[in-house]
Order: sequence, then C-alpha cells, then structure tokens
Amino acid sequence: MELALSSDQRLFQASARGLLEKEYSLDRIRRMRDGEPRWTRDWWRQGAELGWAAPVVPEELGGGSVSSEGVRDLSLLAEELGGGVAPGPLLPVSVVLAGLVEAHGDGPDHTARIEELVAGESVATWAVYEPGREWSPLEPALTATPAEGGFVLDGVKDRVQDADQADLLLVTATTPDGVAQFIVRAEAEGVSVSPQWSLDLSRSFGEVRFDGVRAGGDAMVGRPGAVQMLERQLQIAVVIQCSEVCAVLDRAFALTTQWAFDRYSFGRPLASYQALKHRFADMRTWLEGCHAITQAAAAAVQERSPRAAELVSAAKSFVGGRSLVILQDCVQLHGGIGVTWEHDLHLYLRRATLDQALYGSPQDHDRRLAALALGTP
Repeated sequence: MELALSSDQRLFQASARGLLEKEYSLDRIRRMRDGEPRWTRDWWRQGAELGWAAPVVPEELGGGSVSSEGVRDLSLLAEELGGGVAPGPLLPVSVVLAGLVEAHGDGPDHTARIEELVAGESVATWAVYEPGREWSPLEPALTATPAEGGFVLDGVKDRVQDADQADLLLVTATTPDGVAQFIVRAEAEGVSVSPQWSLDLSRSFGEVRFDGVRAGGDAMVGRPGAVQMLERQLQIAVVIQCSEVCAVLDRAFALTTQWAFDRYSFGRPLASYQALKHRFADMRTWLEGCHAITQAAAAAVQERSPRAAELVSAAKSFVGGRSLVILQDCVQLHGGIGVTWEHDLHLYLRRATLDQALYGSPQDHDRRLAALALGTP
C-alpha cells in the first residue's frame, strides 16, 4: 500500500510481518500437506493480541484499529499477510465479524461472540457457497424451517474456509421471511464437515452438511431479509482479497525484475531486451492500477460511501482479471525455473487463482457493475 502510513500503522505492519516470518515462512508453506492443520490456535491468538481480528469492530464492542480507519488497517494487514501467502482465518473471521457488527442492535445480541472472536478465543467462518452453484448469497438452497424455540437447518455448504478448525459457522439460509443468517456451533448435533481439495497450499476448505440442525431463536444474526448485512460482508471479503493479491503481485513482480537483471542470454541481461521491457512496463502499469482501485475500494468501504458497492466490484473485476495475466507473464519470463516446485512463483499463482474464484468471479462482478449502472437489483 503506497498511502502515507502513521508510525502506529508501520508498527502494526512490522509486527504482523515478524510473526508471519517467525512461524510460517514460504519454505514451511511449501512443505504443507493435505490433512494437516494449516495454522495453529496459538499463532492466531498471538495475531489477535496484535489486533488482527479487531479492525472492523468498534471499540465499544471490544475492537478498534491502530488508526481511525479500520478497513484501511485491515487492508494493510491483508497486504502484509498476503505477500507471505499466509495461512490463518483472517478473511473468514473478519467477514463474520463484519456481519455481527452490522446486525448489532437489530435482533438477538451477539456481543459475547464478537468479543471472543476479537480476542482470538474462538474462530468463525462464513458458510455461504453451495455445491454446484456459483456466487448467489441471496438465494441459498439451505433451508431454515421454523420450529419450536427456533429453526431447523437442512442443506449443504461447500468451499467453507477453515471449516475443519472453526468453532462457529455463520450460515446463510432461506426462511419463510427471506434470506437470513444463523450462528451455529461446529460441534452441534447434525453438523458434519468433510475436507475439500484446495489449490492454495496454505488454505483449507470443507463441505459442511446440516441435517436437521436445531438453531435457537437467539442464533439468528439480524433479521430475515437483511441484504445490507450480506453486502457489507461481501465488501470486506473483496477488500481483503484484492489487498492480498496486490501484495502477491508486488512480490512476484520484484522477483521477476531481479531475475531479468541477473539472467544473461547471449551475453546480455534479459532486462536489456526491448521486447521484454515493454512487457515489464505493461505489468507495472497493471500493478499500479490494481493498487489504485483497491485503495479506492477500501476507502469507500471505510467511509460507507454510496459508491462502495461499485468500487468494490470494480476492484474485484480489475484485480481478478489482471492478476493472473501478470503472474503468467512472471512465470514465462523466468523460463523453466518458474514452473519448479522449489520456486516461490507457484505459491503466489495459487493464492491469486483461488482469490479470483471466490466471493464472485471477475465476470460476476462485471454483471454486478452493469446492474448497479442500470439501477436493477
């Protein structure tokens, strides 16, 4: 992020970098295997002590940020962790907290859960995707049927990040009164989690089945039909995604630039060839555009601007669309070494590919931009 940072923000950034490098170097991430936990509770708790889970939560609910702009601080943190292809539940916990904060004061009280999440004492994730379906949070197939004392949940969610390590699941469901969200404990009777393959070595996902799961009336977050809460959660998710992808691109571009100066062909460094200079210029231009639109989106979400939805979708469309083009160019310019397991490029490519696909693809956000421009839902 190229905005001027305060001394507190620089310290926040440095402390995150230090904790990440100490515990999860790229070499350790490269050695991760299917079935093993991607991160430890102790590591996440240390991050929470540094304020990782607090930026989107107001001080009166136990949160707070190092500046007066929590979303921008969250974006800064996402850049730092994203550049290291970090594991951990930063995105799902932040998204769940955004929903709980948005609904605070309207419906059941979840203050205690918010405080637990901010302190790192528990971990939550967002169960919003469903098998065989693309991004459609307002039309969940999972149902919440009214029953004595609450609701009964039936259905399946998939692509649930850190489902195997989460304590709480924020679940989207269809009720007779519209789409609603419920907080469900992962060990509740009728909840079962199955692991799913993940392209990103440092992130795990799972399929979660809800078979007659009983949720009390106090498990509902907000009220049915609370579309604004879902919109806020999406905006936070996309800001985190785009911020970490910008950092991924920074790292990959720096590696490739250095390689072009170090690698000689026919007695000259690769960087001296005019055709390659044009490719580097294109990549740098796109990279600057990624940073600019991401910063604009983070500022709009922070300020709750009427243009926040538009800028968030513009960011996902541009960053998602350009990121893989830049990274593929980086791989090609490295030659054979760029496709080896030992090189870091594939770690960056994996993270950017996964982020491009989740919480709406660039094409999904293009359609959303068109709908916003036309004033249609």
